[in-house]
Amino acid sequence: MTETPQRNSPDSGSGKPPLSKRGGGDPGTRGRTTIADGVVEKIAGMAARDVVGVHAMGSGLSRTFGAVRDRVPGGGKSVTRGVKAEVGEVQTALDLEIVVDYGVAISDVARDVRENVIAAVERMTGLEVVEVNIAVSDVKLPDEEDDEDDDDQQRLQ
Repeated sequence: MTETPQRNSPDSGSGKPPLSKRGGGDPGTRGRTTIADGVVEKIAGMAARDVVGVHAMGSGLSRTFGAVRDRVPGGGKSVTRGVKAEVGEVQTALDLEIVVDYGVAISDVARDVRENVIAAVERMTGLEVVEVNIAVSDVKLPDEEDDEDDDDQQRLQ
């Protein structure tokens, strides 16, 4: 179906109603914006890491692979480690896997992570966050060294 532009002129007795302005509506509403899962994952990962009591993101295996990837030139740190997002047109759901510091109240850290992640994602994307599921995969003990530091210590000796 093809539309032809017509002038907005008063009805000249043709029986047709006058047409509205060309394009119509607010320019900000013309078109569609899509947000990739990875974008939401990055925002959520950064927001979760900002919470006091979160030591790291991801399971031990993903952190090990991440440590190797971080050492590869151009690999960079992965802020999406431990974050999975499902993004729809207007809503998103998130799954986070975290490691908490020993001594913190896990329920308080989980609540703070949810609040921070929801606020950041909704503010930056405009998507409604319908759920944030948190899996605590480990507790960082004070006398434990980070997995990522173990290789450096062995290499230096």
